[in-house]
Amino acid sequence: MTRPATASDYDFIQTLYFHPQTNPFLLYEMSDEADFSSIFEELQAKKLLHIFETDGIRRGMFKLIPLAYRTSHIAYLGGVAIHPDFFGGGFGTQMLLEIIDLGRSMGLHRIELSTATINEKAIHLYEKTGFQKEGVLRDFCWLKSENRYIDEVMMAKLLEK
Repeated sequence: MTRPATASDYDFIQTLYFHPQTNPFLLYEMSDEADFSSIFEELQAKKLLHIFETDGIRRGMFKLIPLAYRTSHIAYLGGVAIHPDFFGGGFGTQMLLEIIDLGRSMGLHRIELSTATINEKAIHLYEKTGFQKEGVLRDFCWLKSENRYIDEVMMAKLLEK
């Protein structure tokens, strides 16, 4: 089940953003509590954060960011992460399928995302759920902690009505 994140999800989301296995593939650098708290509050105010859970256990998170005007049929999917304790349990596939269903219920025609070209597991998961590669964004993301840029692959899934 996916649901909007609430203030009570703060610790879970912070843990995912700053876990050493997930952080290199997410948007935010490691930061202190005050810095992340302001990021969380902004995302909460915009109602962009979602939690994926099964059997009442939080397993993952994502952001679904609707676009506007001539692109109002599109949402950008970001911050996609399954907690490492649940890797390999099929939860990534289940979460992606629920995100696709959520997109359909929102009347979307397209869900797009980008991920590091070195994140082969994520690329495989996205392709498995129907996302297709559309191009590479060179030197797109700066990893301050590693003092380097990484390329990202743009992917999208078109939703049938």
